[in-house]
Amino acid sequence: MEAPFSQTTRAAALAAMSTEPVDLLVLGGGITGAGIARDAALRGIRTALVEKGDFGGETSSRSSRLIHGGLRYLEQGNIGLVFEASHERRVLLRIAPHLVHPLPFLFPVYRGARVPAWKLEIGMWLYDALSSFGNVHMHRWLGRKRVARLEPRLRAKGLRGAALYYDAQADDARLVLATMRSAAQAGALVANYAEATSLLKSDGRVRGAAVRDTLNDRTYTVRALVVVNATGPWVDVVRQRDDPHAPPLLRLTKGAHVVVPRARIGHTHAVTLTSPIDGRVMFVLPWGDLSYIGTTDTDEPVSPGEVRASGPDVVYLLRSVNAMFPDARLGPRDVISTWAALRPLLAPVHAQSASEVSREHRVVEASSGLITIAGGKLTTYRRMARDTVDRVAKALRTLDGRPLPPRAATDRLPLPGGESRDLEVLVDSLRARQVSEAQARHLVRHYGSESAAVLNLVDRDRSLGEPMIAGRREIWAEVVHAVEREMATRLTDVLVRRLHLFYEDAAHGSTVSSAVAARLADLLGWDKARREDEVADYTAEVKRAREFLKEVPRVSSPGGA
Repeated sequence: MEAPFSQTTRAAALAAMSTEPVDLLVLGGGITGAGIARDAALRGIRTALVEKGDFGGETSSRSSRLIHGGLRYLEQGNIGLVFEASHERRVLLRIAPHLVHPLPFLFPVYRGARVPAWKLEIGMWLYDALSSFGNVHMHRWLGRKRVARLEPRLRAKGLRGAALYYDAQADDARLVLATMRSAAQAGALVANYAEATSLLKSDGRVRGAAVRDTLNDRTYTVRALVVVNATGPWVDVVRQRDDPHAPPLLRLTKGAHVVVPRARIGHTHAVTLTSPIDGRVMFVLPWGDLSYIGTTDTDEPVSPGEVRASGPDVVYLLRSVNAMFPDARLGPRDVISTWAALRPLLAPVHAQSASEVSREHRVVEASSGLITIAGGKLTTYRRMARDTVDRVAKALRTLDGRPLPPRAATDRLPLPGGESRDLEVLVDSLRARQVSEAQARHLVRHYGSESAAVLNLVDRDRSLGEPMIAGRREIWAEVVHAVEREMATRLTDVLVRRLHLFYEDAAHGSTVSSAVAARLADLLGWDKARREDEVADYTAEVKRAREFLKEVPRVSSPGGA
């Protein structure tokens, strides 16, 4: 039986989009492009999408993994964005309950802090109000003794108390993937590793793109009535292919994160803090047995594909956390992994610091008809997609007189795996199949209502139920599932974005990279040379992930050791 979202469907999509013109061609397969393809296909618009790398391979899988209202945007007076983001948080908790989870946050306040207790308390009431008092729970103010009981390793000196509030945490890479699969289920033709190398023009209007399949170096011509540029940090590059004089829309800022063993910090809640180094808001976030710390917000003159967490980034993040959790004494050798990306933020009209740049979005239509979506953030991707498809629908009406289609119910239709909101029922159903509770929770958290499909692979081949790495919960069936149902086509797709071993395993998954490559060779028909190339590429990626160690000889808290 043909797999529903695989290398086979990828090849068929490329063939179909090059054979018959489409209404809409989306350039870019991050979260915004995926949202656009889903929304458009659900409105009955014949849609194609191409992504030069893997889906969500850049900024969209290197976020802070938060779906949040944006508490700090209140301080900037951006009430509209907080209201919009709070609404979208509720939507994503509803349509993807396996990938987006409520998360309690503590925001401690210290004597002399940049944000005093009274100001934070007012901000929290406003935060609740902007979510129409419909957040998971309303905030509470906790005294310092209660805070000390909840987070005993948090710095006690000068502590006044803390606000306990709720936002949500997401598996960003898998959220992109689920959205893309939903787009394909609605009829969109989507392909990863398909690069738009040039724009096609007719009578001065953009009418498609030349698309190169980077896996086999074959080039396709994809013709479309409307083309949308949803390439994130590359949107200005694409705009200038259309018009060399197009003014830039973006200001790119770098966000870096580090991952450390959670036991070293010893926190229970997510913790919002203001860095004692520069006063900007940052987070210490739980992720299973790990904690990740982020983020930086700096201007970085580097290509989006080359950005990485530098030594100074790591120093900044570790020093900030060491100041708030003095017993942690984190050093560079404690860092398991890092990630970094460039945020495609709207360029401000007036001079602003990087952290003050707006997270709002903007849809721009060039004289050539090229539509660009710029700015925004992970939380509001569905609203960004809706606004973009509204513009596409108007353009199609102008071009051929078709009526405007009704908006799609993207806020109500669950994403794949999100059909059941009661995750405990799913866990119990897996436990009934003689799966440990830890294993069941791992599968449900990754695959939701589709976790049974992963176990069905084990019924077919019992060896697929074995752990990939001793002591971890990933099983070999997940590799097969990634190929057959998640369009994984490269080793990095599986180990970095589908299973996250690159970020979560102390060895970055390198101990199983050859074995996984061998499995992929069987599934995807690789020859020996391709398999060796995949392992070599992945090994080089692992090496790059540790380069920051050469730049950070020592880390301490701002006030001392």
